[in-house]
Amino acid sequence: MDNPQAAGSPVWDERHLRLGVTAAGVALWAWNVDTDRLTMDDIGHELWTVPMGTEVTFEDLSANIHPADRDRVRAAFSATRGIIGPYEIDFRIMVGDEVRWISARGRGDDEGIVGRVMYGVFLDVTGRKQAEEAHELLAGEMSHRVKNLITIAGALTSMTARSSGTKEEMARELSHRLTALGRAHDLVRPVPGQTENAALLGDLISVLLTPYDDLGAFSGRIRVSVPRMGIGEVAATNLALVLHELATNSVKHGALSADSGLLDVACLVERDEVVLVWTERGGPLVTPPAAGAGFGNRLLDRIMTRYFRGTVAYDWAPEGLVATLRINASNLAS
Repeated sequence: MDNPQAAGSPVWDERHLRLGVTAAGVALWAWNVDTDRLTMDDIGHELWTVPMGTEVTFEDLSANIHPADRDRVRAAFSATRGIIGPYEIDFRIMVGDEVRWISARGRGDDEGIVGRVMYGVFLDVTGRKQAEEAHELLAGEMSHRVKNLITIAGALTSMTARSSGTKEEMARELSHRLTALGRAHDLVRPVPGQTENAALLGDLISVLLTPYDDLGAFSGRIRVSVPRMGIGEVAATNLALVLHELATNSVKHGALSADSGLLDVACLVERDEVVLVWTERGGPLVTPPAAGAGFGNRLLDRIMTRYFRGTVAYDWAPEGLVATLRINASNLAS
């Protein structure tokens, strides 16, 4: 006797399917290909922030699609009837100032069409997209950092060779600088579980810049003048990335690439804002960078605007770069 349902197994019906769909956060939609009318369930209306009972067309929904994705999504939906089998498209929608990622899935080529109506689902994939973006940023950052470390090691070797009298002295000084560079590199690597304040601001800058100073920080060609203030662990990691990027660019192209170059790092507090001024002098003639910032500059700008809620301004004076960093004081303590 044929019995598709094994004894003791749960019986699936429409109510169980609905419970499963709701638990998964899947929004159901139906699209009338003739009238362009879309019908969605409660999850779909909530996802698109469309009041229940509102008659919706694709054009209505497209107003919420991110402008950069709108034409692509329109073309994709128009092409679904010509696509054989399942299809999927990811795009962004705007919910106020918030950006969400949506994945639309269905079947094309009129497959399974019922009464001139096509069916599919919307999924909120914002979390997955944010994880992918974070992974891409991390991969780009690591590649950029490895290239910079190789360049810096070469620059420090040349710097040490010029100032050393013997090969033994050069080996000793180079080892000291590379060790200091390792300590500086540790500051730009987050430590899981570390919650206490990382350091004083002056100590942080000193450790970061020691490998580039012929006579040691505060006494050589690198001068640091900052008020005594603490800096939080997360803020220290982010500021270390910013200062490390500025130092890397300086040792490659700016004042720290020349024996006569000088670097002055000064800091002052203006009400609820910390202003850090990075001033280079005595290096090669400065020319503004070509249009289209590299990964390092994009990373620096991203940290300054997104984490510190601040700004960075560059003055590409011929005699040397002046970079002014403005940081919200509360963000520096976190």
